Amino acid sequence: MSIVIEVDGRTLGADEGMTILQALRRAGMDAPTLCYHPNLTPVNVCRACVVEVEGSRALVPSCSRRVEPGMRVRTDTERVRRARKVVLEMLASSVDTSTAPELAAHLAAYHGDPARFGSDVARVLEPLRDDNDLYVRDYAKCILCYKCVEACGEDAQHTFALTVAGRGFAARIDTGADAPLLESRCVFCGNCVAVCPTGALMPLIEHRMRQAGEWDESRQHVAETICPYCGVGCALELHVQGNRIVKVTSPADHDITRGNLCVKGRFGFTYVNPDPGGR
Repeated sequence: MSIVIEVDGRTLGADEGMTILQALRRAGMDAPTLCYHPNLTPVNVCRACVVEVEGSRALVPSCSRRVEPGMRVRTDTERVRRARKVVLEMLASSVDTSTAPELAAHLAAYHGDPARFGSDVARVLEPLRDDNDLYVRDYAKCILCYKCVEACGEDAQHTFALTVAGRGFAARIDTGADAPLLESRCVFCGNCVAVCPTGALMPLIEHRMRQAGEWDESRQHVAETICPYCGVGCALELHVQGNRIVKVTSPADHDITRGNLCVKGRFGFTYVNPDPGGR
């Protein structure tokens, strides 16, 4: 069933059940997002995608609000821009954004200045967790977008190794009693790593290359292939730098993988490299 809505004075057609964000993107429009992923259930936690809907007292998250016939939406009012700017500034003021290009781009677009909160602003201070051979967890970079929790749960892996523990500013991603990954339910598929928008979860090879000042995406190219480990036919994107595979991803829009891989597909490539770069 087709639904007609109005967005910024423009008439748009949308399908029943579609969210405002989906309708925007289909029409070539957009809203900034951090916690949203097309293959995950919206959890409405970052509030960067808020818009005004006529008749609604509060701003609404476009990633989860369903379209309704005759709905009138405003995406670029002063109220919307101010709300988005403050949300982005608060996030950037509390975490390390050095490996969060998406957040940095949104912040620049809204002329955000996290420094305006002062030098004594509360920051997330978490030690780097380097407890396995495949990926690191740097929760000082975590914005609690919940993507890793959703990818590990019903939306993809059904492993349920990750959850959110604590309340308020003390809330954090947890494996259960803060256990090392090897003692948790984690199966090391890395699907949580794939959806992390800030680098809080990062492949070990990439982390070490960044520490050494060797990571350079401008020198990388992507080669597409099919995973050789089984007959499922998962699509792989091999990120190659200096004739060495440094990371493996999978397209989020692929019919088979939907961006997901198993431990072998995502991490089982180091045997190809002359220098595996492992432990």
